[in-house]
Amino acid sequence: MSILQSFLLGVLQGATEFLPVSSSGHLVLVPWLLNWPVPSLAFDAVVHWGTALAIVAYFWRDWASIIKSINLKSPDLQSIGCLILLGTLPGALAGYLLEDFFEEMFARPVAAAVFLLVTAALLTVSEGLGRRQRDLDTLGWPDALIIGFAQAFAILPGISRSGATIAAGLARGLRREPAARFSFLLATPIILGAGLLKVVDLAQVGGLVTQAPALIVGFLAAGVVGFGCIHFLLRYLQRRRLYPFAIYCAFAGLACLLVALTRGV
Repeated sequence: MSILQSFLLGVLQGATEFLPVSSSGHLVLVPWLLNWPVPSLAFDAVVHWGTALAIVAYFWRDWASIIKSINLKSPDLQSIGCLILLGTLPGALAGYLLEDFFEEMFARPVAAAVFLLVTAALLTVSEGLGRRQRDLDTLGWPDALIIGFAQAFAILPGISRSGATIAAGLARGLRREPAARFSFLLATPIILGAGLLKVVDLAQVGGLVTQAPALIVGFLAAGVVGFGCIHFLLRYLQRRRLYPFAIYCAFAGLACLLVALTRGV
C-alpha cells in the first residue's frame, strides 16, 4: 500500500467512523472499487487506534467525570458510566460469538452496498418517528440496551455504527445532539476493544518495520480527521437533520450495486 493510499484510507476511516455513513462499509467498498490492495491487519489496527485517540481526546472531560463518579461499593445503575457499560455488552457479545460470520461478511462488497441502503432507511425512519424531547439525564437502562443492540447490529459492514446508535436514540425520544453524544461515548469501549484485539493479532505478524511510514500516515490521518468530524457532527445536529447522510448512503449503496452488476459480481 502506498503512502497516498494510506493517507486517503486514514482520512476515510476518520471521517466515516463518526459521520453516520459506515466506516466499515467504506473500507470494504473503496479498495474494491479502485482495485487497491486489501488493507493489512496492521493498517486496520492503527487506523482504529487513530479514531480511538480522537474520541478519547475529544471527550476526555466527560470520561474524567464519569470515572470520578464511579462508586464500586454502591454503584448508581442509572449513572452514565453504568449505562455505557450496559450498552457495550450486546456489541461485545455479538462480536465474540459471531466473529466468523462477521469476518465472512467483510469479504462481500455487495453485502456492504446493500447494508448502506439499510443505513439510509434507518436514518430516514428515525428522523420521521423520533419525538426528540429528551436529554441524556433522562436516559435509563432500557434506552441503553436498545442503543447497545443497535451498535451490535452495526458490526455488519455498511451499517453505520454512529448512524444506527443515533437512530436508536432518536427513536427513544432523545434530541439529536444528546443522541450523538451518547453514541460517541458508547463507541469508546468498542473502538478501544477492537483496536486492542487487532494489536494482539499483530503480535503474530511480521514485516511491520517496512510498513511503518504507511501505518504512521494512516494513524495520524484517522485521528486528526476523526476529531474534526466529531466536532462537526455534534454542531451540525444541534439544528440540522440526518437526511443528507441518508441520501448519501442510498446513492453510494445503489452506485456500488450498479458497479457490481457491470462487473458480474
